Amino acid sequence: MVDVAAIFKAYDVRGVVPDQLDESVARATGAAFVEVLDVLAGPGAVVIGYDMRPSSPALAAAFAEGVTSTGADVIDIGLASTDQLYFASGRLDLPGAMFTASHNPAKYNGIKMCRAGAAPVGADSGLRDIADLVAKALADGSATTPASGHVTHKDLLTAYADHLHDLVDLSGIRPLTVVVDAGNGMGGHTVPAVFAKGPVTIVPMYFELDGNFPNHEANPLDPKNLVDLQAKVRETGADLGLAFDGDADRCFVVDEKGDPISPSAITGAVAVRELAKHPGSTILHNLITSKAVPELVAEHGGVAVRTRVGHSNIKQKMAETDAVFGGEHSAHYYFRDFWRADTGMLAALHVLAALGEQDKPASELFAEYERYVASGEINNTVDDQAATVAAIEDTYSGGSNMDGVTFDHLDGLTVSAGQWWFNVRASNTEPLLRLNVEASDRSEMERVRDEVLALITGASVEEN
Repeated sequence: MVDVAAIFKAYDVRGVVPDQLDESVARATGAAFVEVLDVLAGPGAVVIGYDMRPSSPALAAAFAEGVTSTGADVIDIGLASTDQLYFASGRLDLPGAMFTASHNPAKYNGIKMCRAGAAPVGADSGLRDIADLVAKALADGSATTPASGHVTHKDLLTAYADHLHDLVDLSGIRPLTVVVDAGNGMGGHTVPAVFAKGPVTIVPMYFELDGNFPNHEANPLDPKNLVDLQAKVRETGADLGLAFDGDADRCFVVDEKGDPISPSAITGAVAVRELAKHPGSTILHNLITSKAVPELVAEHGGVAVRTRVGHSNIKQKMAETDAVFGGEHSAHYYFRDFWRADTGMLAALHVLAALGEQDKPASELFAEYERYVASGEINNTVDDQAATVAAIEDTYSGGSNMDGVTFDHLDGLTVSAGQWWFNVRASNTEPLLRLNVEASDRSEMERVRDEVLALITGASVEEN
């Protein structure tokens, strides 16, 4: 029996194929999706896309069978990036489902679901109800009824590219040479269409769609997966390098020297550009991004709002505040003009525009947005996360040398002082504590990092 709770997470479904996620689960999920979102009483149709993983087409087809068994119709956009699916959901005003496991290894697959207009389906906004219906259907062995809805195939790739260029026009920038590592993921599908406009010469790497990821994992958050891109940028003398994850909704950037530009710096740079277009607007940043981001927002006349980590949290807060843009430390970038959804491709266009509208190399331009030194996320396996966090707070709450230290619990525990801050928060799905540290210089960052790690565990750690 499939453990439905184990594969239905905070805002999507993800599991090993076919041991956890198979066509029967996808079919039941399609039918449940229609029921929970009351599709038949509303738009009457669902838009579906899928990535290049070998299991994706069959899982998407099974989900479509579940949808059409209820009498609802399906708009099948075929191969797509996740943000292309969000575009389709927004443009067509339909709820959607994207079949992908993002940056995870080939044995995994998953489903990212959204309401019409790319609005999120989270744990408290439908996902638990869908999971309950799927579990019941699988336990009862109930089969879906024969299809009474219809499937229509629609190619929206060109419309997606056109919409992005309506938001960021590259036609007036200086010529740029950009290395793009698609990681055998969906960037190999979307980049040629999007970058066909503007004076940008692409040096492609691993554009062949291959869900077995023969060259490296499609996870640019791990530094080892940027090595090939960095070498190619240096070899070709390119102006910039871009790396996309498996479903191409996140984009990572390296400068002309091959050095990574932090997602916080990208968030700051895009925020400044959006504030130039929308003066006085609200910008969101999760609490792991650099404190340079709210500083930059304030300096450019905007209102910075700090949020919890995660897709559902950001989207909800964007709707509440009407924020024009939001960024996360994990390279998820959200735009009001893109139905408040995250799109690494639109962020990449902003980066190219910022670089191409002036003459400095990327290393100099983005240095203006890198003000502090960060540890990156460090994951530690611990048996009792809550007790460990409490012990850390107790340690920093006492002692004469702790004057001026402040605490908050927006997401885990954040401890701040004049020259440094750190956050520890528990993983939702694994027995891990995630540590992030930032300080005014490297020696101070390393001092605080090592001090907190000593409190967490003496075991080896994994840095992402």
